[in-house]
Amino acid sequence: MWNQQIDPLGAIALSALTAAVPILVFLLCLVVFKMKGVTAGIIATVLQIAIAAWPFGMPLGSIAGASLSGILTSLWPIAYIIVMAVWLYRLTVASGRFDVIRASIAGVSPDQRVQVLLISFAFGAFLEGAAGFGVPIAICAALLVQLGFGPVKAAMLSLVANVAAGAYGAIGIPVIVGAQVGGVELADLSLQMVIVLQLLALVTPFLLVLILDGWRGIRETLPMTAAVSVAFSASQAAVLIFLGPDLADVVPGLLTMVVVFAVGRAWTPRRIYREDGAPEPGGASQSFGDVVVAWSPFYILTAVVCVWSLPWFKSLFAVDGPLSGLVARVPIPGVTGVIVPFGKDEPVATVWEWTPVNATGTAILIAVIITFFTTPQLRSGDLWRELRETLRALWQPIVLITLVLIVANVANHSGGSTSIGTAIAGLGAVFPLLAPVIGWFGVFITGSVVNNNTLFAGLQTVTANQIGVDPTLLVAANTSGGAVAKLVSPQSIAIAAGAVGLTGREGEILRAVIGWSLAMLGVVCVWVMLLSLVMPYPG
Repeated sequence: MWNQQIDPLGAIALSALTAAVPILVFLLCLVVFKMKGVTAGIIATVLQIAIAAWPFGMPLGSIAGASLSGILTSLWPIAYIIVMAVWLYRLTVASGRFDVIRASIAGVSPDQRVQVLLISFAFGAFLEGAAGFGVPIAICAALLVQLGFGPVKAAMLSLVANVAAGAYGAIGIPVIVGAQVGGVELADLSLQMVIVLQLLALVTPFLLVLILDGWRGIRETLPMTAAVSVAFSASQAAVLIFLGPDLADVVPGLLTMVVVFAVGRAWTPRRIYREDGAPEPGGASQSFGDVVVAWSPFYILTAVVCVWSLPWFKSLFAVDGPLSGLVARVPIPGVTGVIVPFGKDEPVATVWEWTPVNATGTAILIAVIITFFTTPQLRSGDLWRELRETLRALWQPIVLITLVLIVANVANHSGGSTSIGTAIAGLGAVFPLLAPVIGWFGVFITGSVVNNNTLFAGLQTVTANQIGVDPTLLVAANTSGGAVAKLVSPQSIAIAAGAVGLTGREGEILRAVIGWSLAMLGVVCVWVMLLSLVMPYPG
């Protein structure tokens, strides 16, 4: 067995800085040197392996095992989910139904500021709550391109819009895991999420309009933007306080879509905003039945994914469930039973699960099949052609996601990630100011708020008790910082690039969103620090 060490250089700050080198170099390659995402990913991967081997002393077999874990996870479930979601979207376009969808959106408002609020914010939040894993970014960014938005702008808007929903994706799992790992009450953490993150949820619709059309756009769309902001934020807060995180995206997303439709019928902006080069909306008006049929792939997707997310369905495939035999659980060699985490006595038991039936990707595949058989315009040749085109468009983003997850897994299992978190945690009374930064870093390297809370929620709780701060506040800070990082997570950037046809140009998207991510992170950091000074320590 090999015991992790988090301070191999004898100075935790220096060890943490060394551990952060692959991430810093990756950012420089994309933002400053404007390299392709895959090239930057290869460089970061090589650096991460070298640093894990020395100075952290990770055995080569364990490096190989951690890398294998990253590769398997990138393919299943992540790549599987993304490919299925984009395939469903492409079939909708190939069937000709997207013309009806476009007309129905224009029927709400031809103004593209309103369309962003409907698609990226409201519909995106709904998809985040139902599926997560980059599905809302992929589908919403692609929809915006079809509506006439530039590819970079479409990706940027969909990433920024995800801030309000990203902490509660896939039926509230990130918050649930944060409560479990952090050892805090779920109801208390849900309330703290309202206190910490709801301000950003309230202002996100205004940010989207500001990005599109500046302050003039906010003035001209104030009735719609304010209605969307209040409806989403208030309903999300109510769901979190009274019901918990499970439906904190689904219910507000649905309600906000209804609000957009209702306000759109009673109000129209004096000036219709269209992006330069965007085609004018037009075409014959569509019947209600045609609109329902055109949107049906997304209704089907939602229904199937929601069933797959129900606790009773998940319990069927649990270790002791009646269908557990349909899940292959593969221990990762070189990791399971070999690596002893820092401060622990027992080695890790890292298991990769192949879940052919109960995977979210399979739920989306079922939606694809149902859509195909209920769409007379589609032929079998269309079905396979669109799958081939999906794979051709996404293979490079999938390679980038794989490289990033290799970096993440090697960093986590070598002790590098813990080294960075521990160095920040050593700041004492100033720690609450930087607690969200740990969450931001966790999501940047893993692409997942769930994985971030798995890594660092316990660290946040331990540090909170040491410095006399409410642990629930810092677990909420960890989760909120992670939600802000989803804007710039290489996984999210790769998905967005693949969806809008900018594969190989990931740096353009990253440069467009990184300023917004850092600004939001700064707001969360200051707000958490202020809250830590006024909230009583329950211990």
